[in-house]
Amino acid sequence: MTMKKLINGKGQVIPGLLDEPVEEINYLDYDLRTVMDRPRSKLARRWRFNQFQFVSAMGPGWVFGLAVVDLKLLGSGFFYLYDFETGQMMEQSFLQPLARQTCIEPRPEEGVTRFSKGEVAVRIAPSADGRTITVSAPGGIRIELTLSEDRDPLRLVCPAGYNGWVFTRKSAGLPVEGEVRWDHRIWRCDEQTRGSIDWSCGFMRRETAWNWACLAGQLADGRSVGLNLAAGVNETGMTENALWLDGVCHKLGAARFRFDRYQPGGDWHVSTEDGRVDLHFVPAGVRKEKLDAWVLASNFRQYVGSFSGTVTDEAGGKIEVKGLRGLMEDHFARW
Repeated sequence: MTMKKLINGKGQVIPGLLDEPVEEINYLDYDLRTVMDRPRSKLARRWRFNQFQFVSAMGPGWVFGLAVVDLKLLGSGFFYLYDFETGQMMEQSFLQPLARQTCIEPRPEEGVTRFSKGEVAVRIAPSADGRTITVSAPGGIRIELTLSEDRDPLRLVCPAGYNGWVFTRKSAGLPVEGEVRWDHRIWRCDEQTRGSIDWSCGFMRRETAWNWACLAGQLADGRSVGLNLAAGVNETGMTENALWLDGVCHKLGAARFRFDRYQPGGDWHVSTEDGRVDLHFVPAGVRKEKLDAWVLASNFRQYVGSFSGTVTDEAGGKIEVKGLRGLMEDHFARW
């Protein structure tokens, strides 16, 4: 069964975890108001609505990440590849004033995401049971990846601030096929490559800060594993924290991140209050940017590195995580 639209006939969202897909985020139907309860105009609703999509592919030797962000006043796209063998971080990022050539269709299951600037073209499109990512850019950059078996995502609607909400659809540990070509070098996916998808939108808090962890790989026994953990956002009695084992989503408790922001090369520790996650993360490379553009601001650090420790399955069995690749993020945003 599919939930046709997120906003109900009263102009409201019903917070909580969603067991069924949402066909359309009909955000213009939301009864958005000021903090003094005055109704906002349709134009204000359009301009206050933010969207982004992030996808990744992670293998033993490399990690690829790509994002498209639509903040209405600004659109952005970035993609990067970190090579563990050489220690090289290759990245490109682009901004579009007024989010020109930036499109994220408000349909989390079947919508297409596009970003372009000059000769750069990024596209994330639905495939049979996942997403296909294509990128072309000057400098010999050609990327074609397909993430599959995206059948059990975590879907959550959560209040944000006094009068807003955030919808997120996340999955991790997905099989990936394809390759990344960058400056005449080729990185090909193999049977150990796994990926993640994060599709999020909403009327978000004006200022938001969060930490986020994502892991996707293959365990020693051959099972796929994926992990999504966040603190500082989507935490009003519900969390977006989940563990995927062979494509099945298992909910987790609140996450705790311990790290030194001003010693960025140091060890991170992340755990959950239910005791099911106990992981250390050692960063190897980082993509970072600072943007202070009056109304909009972002202090963004996304680390690529390795996770080690344990996660616990539904039956209470401890699973060893040893050197699996993943991401850690420390982010402040004003939008």
